Amino acid sequence: MIWVTRTHVGLVRSLNEDTVFTDAGLYGVADGMGGHNAGEVASRMAADRIMERLHGKEPSLDLMRAALIDVNRAVFTEQASHKEYSGMGTTLTVLWEGPDEVYLGHIGDSRAYLLRDGELKQITQDHSLVQEMVSQGIITKEEALVHPYRNMITRAVGTDPYVESDCQTLEKRTGDIWLLCSDGLSNFVSDAVIQATLSGNSLENAADELLQTALHNGGKDNISLLIAEVS
Repeated sequence: MIWVTRTHVGLVRSLNEDTVFTDAGLYGVADGMGGHNAGEVASRMAADRIMERLHGKEPSLDLMRAALIDVNRAVFTEQASHKEYSGMGTTLTVLWEGPDEVYLGHIGDSRAYLLRDGELKQITQDHSLVQEMVSQGIITKEEALVHPYRNMITRAVGTDPYVESDCQTLEKRTGDIWLLCSDGLSNFVSDAVIQATLSGNSLENAADELLQTALHNGGKDNISLLIAEVS
């Protein structure tokens, strides 16, 4: 794959707690949370740990699942062992490229989108309170975008000794464009705009345009994104 990344502190926050990472066919976004700089520590630690676990390995779903369990255990142990990191955690969305397939691992509400044949599809499902409400028919997708609890996630790396991850295998096709992003992008840029931007631009221009759109629409959170195209 060819890829580009962008990350920005946004217009409100003083610290960027997101981490975007790539490593030999492994691509990911982590959105940290916690007091002081603990969110930054959690996201960076999760990124480093999963790269360490998967670097040089032959991609598989079982290895992805095992690595996510290990990452969660490591971050949980760190926050439980240091008072200044108490309660820290992070989302983690990871794409691992194999010869004919890609493997996707996901915890939290950082999303993975796939643009294929001009059609955009959200591949991950947010682990969040509002997504549960949408799934139960309590609120609509439109209402979820402005709901006061839209940032409340139900799963995160490091907040509990064990967390369930969503992992899946998907076909790899030439021309596929993947977008991994933190909610600082997805909360401020609609799916329709994401689709149009990815469809009509180079990867570099699309990344710049998505970032600027999120900033123009408020920039109230850290904004991170990774775009990867199967070439």
